[in-house]
Parts: sequence; structure tokens; C-alpha cells
Amino acid sequence: MPLGEDALHRFGQPYAVTHRADIHGAFLRACQSSSLVSLENGRHVKSYEDHGGHVDVVLGDGERAEGRALLGCDGMWSTIRARVVGDGKPRVSGHIAYRAVLKRADVPDDLWRPDVVLWAGPRTHFVHYPLRRGELYNLVAVFHSDHYEEGWNAEGSKELLWQHFAAQRPEVLRLLERIETWRMWVLCDREPVKVWTKGRVVLLGDAAHPMLQYLAQGACMATEDAVVLAECVAREPNDLPKAFLAYQNARYLRTARVQIMARVYGEFYHARGPTAELRDQMLAARSKEDAQNSIAWLYDGP
Repeated sequence: MPLGEDALHRFGQPYAVTHRADIHGAFLRACQSSSLVSLENGRHVKSYEDHGGHVDVVLGDGERAEGRALLGCDGMWSTIRARVVGDGKPRVSGHIAYRAVLKRADVPDDLWRPDVVLWAGPRTHFVHYPLRRGELYNLVAVFHSDHYEEGWNAEGSKELLWQHFAAQRPEVLRLLERIETWRMWVLCDREPVKVWTKGRVVLLGDAAHPMLQYLAQGACMATEDAVVLAECVAREPNDLPKAFLAYQNARYLRTARVQIMARVYGEFYHARGPTAELRDQMLAARSKEDAQNSIAWLYDGP
């Protein structure tokens, strides 16, 4: 699928892949440049109380803080969601992602491509694409496994990776061989829910709608959330519960669709046997216009 001028013409915006630290840095600089934002590192919200006119939060060291409202942006294992939704632990997908980054000089010239490339295999897939103007090459290997470990920074076993990728394409194996250390995490999500807000407390991003990575939309949906929430609050600055409900109602169906379709794409990528043959036939028959139309529901925006 062409992602250059074709994507810009069709969707009105360029397609881009961004290093996680770079998008974090953009948000951080915006916060640091605003006198309305106070950043405090290493602070853990233990609990909160909504008093109707304001919200108190209790921090891990026992200190209390007060505000007009509480936005729970605390991710997959959200403490705030436990009170607002109360649906227990995330759903473990049975898929594991290994991630690594190579410098451009470490990538063989014949394997370097300025594209987002996905190799689909039986119960596995492998993605690679350039970052930071082509200075880096991002690699993501995903496979099915019952292994479970919470967190985002565990070191992945190379032996386990090779068990799943040993019979893959030579292009894939040559890139995998160049990685000395992989970071691993178990992929989880949750069932879509309709209610993200309760009084003066509201959820945003993964706290509201955690999704698998197969559509690469986690940060995108959180950013959309923030924009829509800001617009709703601007319209109802004196009635935050009403603004939060308007934000929730504007977002829950779109994000639910992304959550569901991310699961579908995960199965689609990892298909095997007749299912994989059907997938290949369907993709091979698509024109450029068919391909763009198939994702228009996502990239045309909310």
C-alpha cells in the first residue's frame, strides 16, 4: 500500500512512524512550556475520593492533593479504572512481542527499506521500519505463547524467540540474527466498555480502552482522546461531569472498533493452513484503492 503522496492525498495527512521517546518528548516539551502544567515524577496515586465539587487523591506516601477533576491516564493496569469500571485484570492475549532497535549501519543494505514491512507467518509475524529520519531500524517479532510476565522492560529469551522463528524466511532470520538483546512484553487488552466516567473522574487512553498493537493505534487513540476531551471541556467548563459524558459518548464506539479490529488483525497476521491461503488470496486481489478503502474507517479520523 503506497504511504507517501498517495496517503497524503487520500487521507489529508501523511503516514508516519515515530520513536516512542520522540512523541513523548513532544508532549513533554509542550507541558514544560505551559505555566498551567505542573509535572511531578515518581508520584503514585493510591486512591481518590470524589466529593462532588472536587476530587481528592491520596498519594503513595500519604500526601493528599485536590483538584476540580481527576483524569485517569494510568495505562493498562489503571488504579483509577478499578474504581470507575471495576473489571479486574486485563485479558492476556497469548501473544508475546519482542522489540529491538538497530542502527542504520548494522542493517545490511539489501534488507534496508524505507517502508513499514510485515512478514506474516503461522502464529508469528515480524515487522520492521525506519525511525528518526532513517538513523534507526525498529524490529518487532510477535509469536503465540502462554508465558506471562507483567511490565514493559523484561529481557526476552533468544532461545524462545528462535523456537518460533527457526523456519521463517531468510530475510527475517538475517535481521533477527543481528540482535543481541531483546526487550519483551506479554500483550494484553480488555473488553470494550461504554462507561469511562463517574462524576468528576474520567479515563483516557489505555486506562479506558487498552488494545493490542496490531493496528498500531494505542498512542493515536490516546491522543485523539485528549483532543476530544479538551474540546468537550472547553464547551462545558463549568459542568465537568457533563463534559466528561460528552467526551465518553463521542469516543467509546470508535475506540471499541479499534480494540476489536486489532484482535482480528492479530489472528489475520498469524493465520495458518487454509485460513492463511484465504488471507493471501484476498490481499493479492486488492487494488491500491481497495487497500486504502479498507482502512478509511480508521484513517479518515473520528
